[in-house]
This record gives sequence, structure tokens and C-alpha cells, in this order.
Amino acid sequence: MRNVLITGGSRGIGRACVERFAAEGERVFFTYKSNSAAAEEVSEKTGAIAVKAGDIGLLKETVGKYGRLGVLVNNAGIAGQKLFQDITECDWDEMFDTNVRDMFLAAKAFYDDFIHEKYGRIINISSVWGVSGASCEVHYSASKAAVIGFTKALAKEAGPSGVTVNCIAPGVIDTDMNAPLGRETLNALACETPLCRLGTAGDVAELAVFLASDKASFITGQVIGCDGGFGI
Repeated sequence: MRNVLITGGSRGIGRACVERFAAEGERVFFTYKSNSAAAEEVSEKTGAIAVKAGDIGLLKETVGKYGRLGVLVNNAGIAGQKLFQDITECDWDEMFDTNVRDMFLAAKAFYDDFIHEKYGRIINISSVWGVSGASCEVHYSASKAAVIGFTKALAKEAGPSGVTVNCIAPGVIDTDMNAPLGRETLNALACETPLCRLGTAGDVAELAVFLASDKASFITGQVIGCDGGFGI
């Protein structure tokens, strides 16, 4: 049994990852931002341990009571749609604080343990828009591109210590994060996807479990699309 930490685990892709890793028999920890009721529901369903986001020291202390971390899934993130001229400095900072800075802090908190143990799996969640860019989502696309650069660079640095670092780039996933797009737009995006459907949070969770497994021990520094062919 490994200790697995998933950031942003109370909903969407994060919640699916919590459920899937727990089903594998792992000891799972997850962070949540503010919805304590949703976090409690996930904990009751899976047995995972919830920690409110914001205090890295508390998070490390909580995990440390059960030993060293084996798998880190950096999933917590936000999205936003705005014309470039309407993006404020505040919008930009919030996007990068959540999607990049928090990922850096989580990885930094447990990196020494990974190096010491000569084992670790870091899985970062980016986006198809981090690869190709999206109109009206410059700040989001830029933050998710930063996740990709972080992944590739850290993979080179961590590889000699047996630590793999990979990135999942989901396409259009049917979660509440994308719900503001509206059903008509989501249906149109499904039609643009070669597999003719939207992705599910479970699709992404399955890939995360694979990348954390021994079957993926020779895979590192990769950006793997989970997008039904949308990014082709």
C-alpha cells in the first residue's frame, strides 16, 4: 500500500482519481479548497483523508503520520474564459497561483522524500489547451503550458533518482468546471472530437492510475493526451 496525495480531490477529475486510487487499495489523501460537505462525502465513500488546502506544512504532517508519500497527483486548478483585453493582472495572478504555484509547492514539499527513497510518481494535470492554446483562454492556456514545461524539466532532474514525472493533458471533460460552457457548446465540442463524445473524469483517472503503476516505470517526461483525439 502506497500513500497517494491528490490535490483538488473533492470534485471532477480529482474526485475520480481519489475513488480510483482508493479502489486499488492505496491509502489516499486529498486536498479541497472550501466545500467541506463534498470533501466529507468523498471521505465517507472512499476512506480517503481530506485536508483543507492552503497549509502545506499541515498537509505534509498529515501524510507523514502514515509514512512517506509514493504518488503525487497535482490536479487542483481553475479555468476561465475571457477576451485577452479583459484579462486583468488579478485574473492572471490567480490563474498562475492556483495552476502553477500550488503545483510547485506540493511537489517541493515531498520532493526530498522521493529523492531519498529513490522512488516516486508525480503526475501533473495540464490540458489540451496547454498544448495548442485556446482563444479567449490565454491566461488558462499559458498556465497549463507552464505545467508542461515544469513536468519535462523536473523529469530530467528527478530521473536519476528513480522518480518519474509525467503530465496528462485532458481534452473536453464533462465536469462542472466545463459546465459554464453550456450544453450546446459542449455538444458541439463532442462533435469535433474524433471519438464523438466528451471525456469523463474516470477516463483521466484511469490514465493517472496507469502512470502511477509499475507498468509505467519507464515512462517519464511525457505529455499524454486524454482527449478522444481532440488535439490531433
